[in-house]
Amino acid sequence: MLFIAELNKIGILFCFSFFLAVLLIFASFRLSYTNPDVEKLSAYECGFDPYEDARNVFDVRFYLVAILFIIFDLEAVYFFPWCASLSFLNFDGFWGMFDFIIELLVGFIYA
Repeated sequence: MLFIAELNKIGILFCFSFFLAVLLIFASFRLSYTNPDVEKLSAYECGFDPYEDARNVFDVRFYLVAILFIIFDLEAVYFFPWCASLSFLNFDGFWGMFDFIIELLVGFIYA
């Protein structure tokens, strides 16, 4: 009986959330101020006309470096809890993180 009461509460919450989401989306379309401009409606947001062919060879090294930076930055987040709990770790925890550091270093050298 308690389970059904909880499901009813969850159902009411879901219906309210759905109704509120639909209401906010409708209100944002209805109440927003639109001012279309020739520059806004052009193909390029920056306003510059295209000056090269779209089929030219595209250098993606910058984007690869940016993705690698994000990956290494996210992996560095693992150092904070490890450093905070270093005095509580056993032998396997210490060397497991040391192995992670070595793999991170090899990936950084490769990049």
